[in-house]
Amino acid sequence: MNNFSISKDIEPLSEFRKNSADFIKRLKKEKQPIILTQYGKSAAVLMDVTEYERISRKLELLEDLLEAKQQAAEGNTYTMEEARKRIENHLSKWK
Repeated sequence: MNNFSISKDIEPLSEFRKNSADFIKRLKKEKQPIILTQYGKSAAVLMDVTEYERISRKLELLEDLLEAKQQAAEGNTYTMEEARKRIENHLSKWK
């Protein structure tokens, strides 16, 4: 995602209503979110679907990493051998 540009990436909702197809083309081409305003205040963010999915995957990964860090800090860890046995046990249930 590129840097955010206030002059380019903030648009009034009325403009979106008039030119929605152009906004969608712009989202697909630039991959940059657009903030829509209503009565001069931010109201919504438009985002390309592939960019949304990319950001969602990154957020999930970050949440997983934070959880793992917390578990490690609490001592909730396994040795390699313990982990291997747990995985093998789990996989054997699927056979």
